[in-house]
Amino acid sequence: MALLEILHYPNPLLKERSLPVETFDAELRQLAEDMAETMYDAPGVGLAAPQVGALKRMVVIDCSAHEEPADLIVAVNPEVIAREGDCMEEEGCLSVPGYFAKVARSARVRVRYQDLEGQTQERDADGLLAVAIQHEIDHLDGTLFVDRLSSLKRSMFRKKYLKMLQQQELEEA
Repeated sequence: MALLEILHYPNPLLKERSLPVETFDAELRQLAEDMAETMYDAPGVGLAAPQVGALKRMVVIDCSAHEEPADLIVAVNPEVIAREGDCMEEEGCLSVPGYFAKVARSARVRVRYQDLEGQTQERDADGLLAVAIQHEIDHLDGTLFVDRLSSLKRSMFRKKYLKMLQQQELEEA
């Protein structure tokens, strides 16, 4: 297992649409293991393959609390097949460190995906898991949570975030 580099906004790979996974092999399983290790180390509750530079439709998610046993979901080629209700929760992202904003999402979802053996699975989710699933699937489509903000909030984010990056560069120099 290995820790992978998490790409940060505004890396152009984060805007790319990921390709469907067609081969379920040892390489895919290794990527899933490395992604999970990277997510836990960050720490985060989800990580999509494009965030580590792999344009594959795969995500790892674990919304278990720290005192609970791990509940890792590895979802290959995931798609939301049903939505219900609305929620507005504060989100953050490992690719946009230090920035949080409320994002409108569906309160409950049904997701269909393949496991690492290529077997089709379906799962119902609500709460944090529903939000995480939608957030990570967005990454597979080249969408960041900040892209879902109003144009005014998105403009404010860009200015604030780019200023923060410039400040970090000055401090590192």
